[in-house]
Order: sequence, then C-alpha cells, then structure tokens
Amino acid sequence: MDNSNSNPSQVDGPVVIDAATGWRTHLQADSRQRIVNKIMDTLKRHLPFSGQEGLLELEKIAVRFEEKIYTAATSQSDYLRKISLKMLTMETKNPVNPANAANNGLNPPNLDFAAELDDGEVCNPGPTFSFGNRS
Repeated sequence: MDNSNSNPSQVDGPVVIDAATGWRTHLQADSRQRIVNKIMDTLKRHLPFSGQEGLLELEKIAVRFEEKIYTAATSQSDYLRKISLKMLTMETKNPVNPANAANNGLNPPNLDFAAELDDGEVCNPGPTFSFGNRS
C-alpha cells in the first residue's frame, strides 16, 4: 500500500495525545495547587518551622518539588505516583515532628529536607529490566 499521497493531517482511528507533553495541558492549575497544598501539609507535619517566614520557606520547597516532578513526569499517573511515593517515604522515614504537632513552631525550618526532595531519586524512573527478546 502506497501512503505517499496520504495527508498527514488526516488521522485514521482515535486521536492520541502526545504522551510527553499532552497530559500537562489537561491538568488544571487548581489541581496542581491542591497537590502543592497536600505536599505542604506533609511538610508541616514532618519538618520544624518558625512562624510565617518558616511557612513561606516550606511553601517554596513544596512548589519547587511539585514543579520538578511535573517537568520530569512522563504522564499524569507517573506525576501522581512520584509525588505519592516521596510523600509516603517522608511519612515512614520521618516521624511526626512534636514541635509542629503542638504548633509551637519554635524551631527553624530544616532545609536539609529540600536536598532530599531534590535528590533526583524521584525523577529517575529507576532501573530498566529486559526479559530477553520478544518477537
């Protein structure tokens, strides 16, 4: 069959969204903000912060983390999976900070956690396994 005369703008079958970027156009800004808010809730439970300045610093960390994952993710499910995994890791590795649980907020923010969020581990899909040639 000769397809040399076919028009590339004509699509046979369902329209497929470009997986690399298309999913981002369908994710609403308010959805991303809700995710940042959930990240903030987790950070507030697990990291010490002091007053409004510390809260703003935690917000910057949450926004940077969300943006990094949003940029690196290959799909919306990949985006949500990476964020969920990192938040679950924080929940299991870092017990609830008693200073924040009591809301006294006398400790300065622990910015070392920003490095943990930016460690690249979340953005890398991990090892790829090959199970031989499949024909």
